[in-house]
Amino acid sequence: MLTSQRKKAILDALKRDGQVLAAELSARFGISEDTVRRDLRELAAEGLLQRVHGGALPASPAIAPFARREEMESDAKRCIAKKAAEMIAPGQIVIVDGGTTSALLVRQLPENLRATIVTHSPSVAVALADHASVEVVLIGGTLYKHSIVTVGAAAVEAMSHIHADIYFMGVTGVHPTAGLTTGDFEEAHIKRALAARAAETVVLASAAKLNAASAYKIGGIELAQAIIVEKAADTKLTEPIEQAGITVLRA
Repeated sequence: MLTSQRKKAILDALKRDGQVLAAELSARFGISEDTVRRDLRELAAEGLLQRVHGGALPASPAIAPFARREEMESDAKRCIAKKAAEMIAPGQIVIVDGGTTSALLVRQLPENLRATIVTHSPSVAVALADHASVEVVLIGGTLYKHSIVTVGAAAVEAMSHIHADIYFMGVTGVHPTAGLTTGDFEEAHIKRALAARAAETVVLASAAKLNAASAYKIGGIELAQAIIVEKAADTKLTEPIEQAGITVLRA
């Protein structure tokens, strides 16, 4: 079998099964595991899969630049954002992550809502500038331009003084075994720190992020108490999440 044929078969299996194992591919193709790992490395370099210990998972398309992500799944993200906004009660202290869905979330807040929004996203903060009854706390730090959020030691230190009711987390991957992931090491650290400062963490996850993984783990899937998905999300993708004890809310 040619290398190109093998790689196509790997991607087909990944699409069908949701994961591939190097040992199984080695036996199937009658080649060494070293050759399989080389194939996986090359496919990962093309952004076609995410390597994990022992094999690979689907790669999340949500690691694209911010402007491009704004155009992806926009209707689904708008529904998820609306569902999230409805969960915010008057008087609460709410942490809102960066990302395209979070930007839509704050635009859905009722004009008469009185609450405090804490964010490390300048975009989210600016979107709330004209909201008269929402207090905005902007966490400073080094700007991570890919997601337009602040990261670094200063941001983590500022978060340590917050006790929030709920944290709306953006991710690039949600997987029952690989957990919650994102495409940047520093961003993963910030998201863990924010989750530790909230009584409840709710993940915002459009379909492209389900059963997908990125390079850096934020935490196990149990880090979230709930995950908001679009109404049409495939039950084959959401059932493993529910089996892990996480509430799945459809928007």
